[in-house]
Amino acid sequence: MNQKHIVKVPSLGFQFSTGSIGNLAGGAVIVTVGETNLMVTACVAQTMRPGQDFFPLTVDYREKYAAAGRFPGGYFKREGRPSEKEILTSRLCDRPCRPLFPEGFLNEVQIIGQLLSADQINDADIAMINGASAALAISDIPWGGPIAGVRVAEIDGQFVANPTIEQMYSSTLDLIYVGTEKDMLMIEGSADQITEERFIEALTFGQQAIQPIITAIKELVAIAGKPKSHFALVGATAEARAIIERVVPSDRISTAIYGHEKAVRSANIKILKAEAHAALTTELGAGRFSDVDLNVVFEDLQYKAYRKTVLDRGVRSDGRGQKDVRPLTAQVGVLPRVHGSAMFQRGDTQNIAIVTLGPTKEAQDMDGLTGGAKSKSFMLHYNFPPFSVGEAGRFIGPGRREIGHGALAERSLVPVLPPEDAFPYSIRVVSEIMASNGSTSMASICGGCLALMDAGVPIIAPVAGISCGLMTENDADGSIKKWTTITDILGEEDHFGDMDFKLAGTTKGITGFQLDLKIGGLPFEIAKTAIFQARDARIEILRVMLGSLPAPRADLSKYAPRIQTIQIDPEKIGLLIGPGGKTIRRITETTGAQIDIAEDDSGKIFIYSNNGDAMARAIKEIDGLCGGGSGGGGGGGGAPIETGKLYHGRVTGIKDFGCFVECTPGKEGLVHISELADFRVRRTEDVVKMGDMIWVKCVGVDERSGKVRLSRKAAMKEMEGQPQPAAEAAAPAAQ
Repeated sequence: MNQKHIVKVPSLGFQFSTGSIGNLAGGAVIVTVGETNLMVTACVAQTMRPGQDFFPLTVDYREKYAAAGRFPGGYFKREGRPSEKEILTSRLCDRPCRPLFPEGFLNEVQIIGQLLSADQINDADIAMINGASAALAISDIPWGGPIAGVRVAEIDGQFVANPTIEQMYSSTLDLIYVGTEKDMLMIEGSADQITEERFIEALTFGQQAIQPIITAIKELVAIAGKPKSHFALVGATAEARAIIERVVPSDRISTAIYGHEKAVRSANIKILKAEAHAALTTELGAGRFSDVDLNVVFEDLQYKAYRKTVLDRGVRSDGRGQKDVRPLTAQVGVLPRVHGSAMFQRGDTQNIAIVTLGPTKEAQDMDGLTGGAKSKSFMLHYNFPPFSVGEAGRFIGPGRREIGHGALAERSLVPVLPPEDAFPYSIRVVSEIMASNGSTSMASICGGCLALMDAGVPIIAPVAGISCGLMTENDADGSIKKWTTITDILGEEDHFGDMDFKLAGTTKGITGFQLDLKIGGLPFEIAKTAIFQARDARIEILRVMLGSLPAPRADLSKYAPRIQTIQIDPEKIGLLIGPGGKTIRRITETTGAQIDIAEDDSGKIFIYSNNGDAMARAIKEIDGLCGGGSGGGGGGGGAPIETGKLYHGRVTGIKDFGCFVECTPGKEGLVHISELADFRVRRTEDVVKMGDMIWVKCVGVDERSGKVRLSRKAAMKEMEGQPQPAAEAAAPAAQ
């Protein structure tokens, strides 16, 4: 029988176990925190596909509704495509694990995390990272871990490691920190304008907090780890490498890439590649080399060329210095009919951001199983069409990259949004990438911020984003002996560099961040340099942004819905809604205004409309129905119908003997068939239809029963020779 092995991290509440479940996987671990249980497995393919020249690492995190004792929604009652939360958690795990696989190891690796139990107290994303680390560490897969991750919060000025979901509501920092024993490896999160100095303190706290987890994983490896398997590493043959490096020496690569625009650089490299391919064909023959040889060597040659002048002279491929930002352009109001728009361009990278404002009911429902917010009223959606990189490709829905970039930009802007009670709108920003040459997510933040300002959203402070890269040179033992951080990286500098450190914020502090590495760890000295270098660039970008629009517009676009908030007695919320939503639906349909009721049952009513008349009619309807707000008018329904008055009302019922007409909200009376016209009426439907608006006069109210008698005939006679009142009374209202 299989033996179960358990190690614990009491200080953080984690437990790792292996040996009892999933034993046919390369590595299988159950991670427990509170009553949240997650199973993580790691497997490797024993063979590669012919001609493969990339590393296919797949990470999939899945939440099953059974883990929270729930049924899936929908007709089929079975989980379907992964949710945004599942995709983002998968990316969180993929990015720190990827750099630690051996260079040239290209066998497919698959990591799967399955949520088995969710206690609604502890999130599973950090458990997924640590579970993947443990599963890889005990498996036979070659990997340079272990690593560990922890969430860091700041509550009442104190850092807290591994906070609960409830604690996070009180936190001004959401930092996911992943590292090795010595260095940081990946960070991601958002903050409420945290200063650079305090941010570095949080990183230091995170590095210390992960050490017990790394110790526990090492203990698990010692008692349950498998011997690592040996796999053939993919690389170019010595013969092919010698020919390519002779035909295309390093100085030709440097000449091809330095001082040119992106399109020219790409074209130059293609020409050199074609020369190398022709030489290989001539000297070796068509069957004695592969595209892998060509691709691997050209990757190495460009890798060295992009680094050489940066490390030796501080000059980059486009001629910039290490701290220089590319030329900046910012424009607002670039689209005529939308609620807010902006175009932001940095070098070749260009985005157009579009803002849409809507009622609070347009908020996106969040259906995560591990607790947290149930909805969000701010959304940023990022789109990356193939033409943005000059390619013809599949134009389909958002992939993992688009969802990840959109989430980064979204959380970077959330800290500066006005509170919902001051600006009760749902807000959607769409970032359309028009051209891409590095850091499109940061361009989305800049463009998105300007579009919000153009829409008249009263943000707390403008936000800009920038990415810092890294070029390193190593000693024989692999340690870094020389390094340079570079600001505003190109796409090639991201690809051939060692780091993509994205930082967004205001002049006051940081609001969003994400670090990805291609090396096995980032020393704190380098991280600190990049953080302060990004601050200087951020301030420079904000200066340009504010040159196009210094502050949020004072007024909303004429196409955006206006909002008015009124207060009613909370006890009358049910009256406003009506049976099955009938009353509020009728007011919405007849006035054209959108009406939302605050979810906290406070009696606060939000009315949205871009038509002033519709807004006034809706307010009048609600006021008449609910007695003018909290503490006002008693009874139920609108103002009583008075004898002798004229009303413009809606036909709410058709009978053989006449029709019922609603004269004021919730108050109706009967027009007998004999009172419909000054001629004999055979059928009620010959004169009126359901929903018609007609003028009637109250000709009597029964004192005992309260029944109201109305007459269309009397109203028509009284109004004879008078101008018909305008149709603003399309809603029932007392005259």
